[in-house]
Amino acid sequence: MTLAHDLDGDGPAVVLLHSSVCDRRMWQRQSALLVEAGYRVLRPDFQGFGESPAPSAAYEEVADVRELLDSLGIDRAVVVGSSMGGRVAQEFASRWPSRVAGLLLVCAATRLLAPTPDVRAFGAEEDALLEAGDVDGAVALNVRTWVGPAATAETREFVAAMQRRAFEVQLAAGDVAAEREDFDLADVTAPTLVVSGAHDLDYFHRIAALLADRIPGAESRELDWAGHLPNLEDPQRFDPLLLEFVRGVHG
Repeated sequence: MTLAHDLDGDGPAVVLLHSSVCDRRMWQRQSALLVEAGYRVLRPDFQGFGESPAPSAAYEEVADVRELLDSLGIDRAVVVGSSMGGRVAQEFASRWPSRVAGLLLVCAATRLLAPTPDVRAFGAEEDALLEAGDVDGAVALNVRTWVGPAATAETREFVAAMQRRAFEVQLAAGDVAAEREDFDLADVTAPTLVVSGAHDLDYFHRIAALLADRIPGAESRELDWAGHLPNLEDPQRFDPLLLEFVRGVHG
C-alpha cells in the first residue's frame, strides 16, 4: 500500500506523521517552514485518512511508513508525530532505530498504557454518536475534546473538516483489523523530545511521563498554553520549538 503523500524540498529528511483527528494537511504550515529552512519534508496520509483509502486487508501503520520511505529512497530522517502519528513514530524508532535521526513526539498516543476514564468516556460518546448516524455530533465532539483554547475559530473549522473526511472514508469501508508487532522503547537510539499540552486529557499527560521515562535520554517539555494539537492551535509558538529540534539534530 503506497500512502498518499507530499514530498517537498531538498536536504536532510523530516517525516511529519498526523493525528487521527486530522490528516497530512495538519502539517502544511510546518512543512513549508521546514522546506524554507533547507529540509526535505515528507507528509503521508495513513490508510483511512485524507487521500489514502481505508484498508481492505490486514495492515500495520508502521510498516506502511517504512514501505513509503523505502520507495522514496529515504534511509534516515527526523520523525515527528502528533497523537496517533506519535504512536507510529515511537514504534518505528523502536523497531528500526538506525533509520531515525531524531524523534519528536507531540501529545503522542501509545499502546503501552491502558486508557484512563477520560479517554474511555470520550470513546463511548463518540461510538454512540456514530452508531446513531450523528456524524456532525461526532465531529463536534472531537473538535471540542482535542482542540485547545489557543486555537482560532478558523482552526477549529479546519480540524472539523479533516475529522469529517476521516469519518467519511472509514464509515464507508468495512472494519479491518490492524496487525501490530511488539516493540521496546529502550531500543530507541535517536535524540528524543516528548512534548505535552497542559490543557490535554490526563491520559496524554501520563503517556508523556511514560515515554520520557522509558526512552533512553529523552527530554520532555510541557506547553502551558497547548491542548492536544499545539502545531495547529498556536503555530507561532510551536514552530520555533520544531525548528530548534530539527536543527539540533541535523545541524
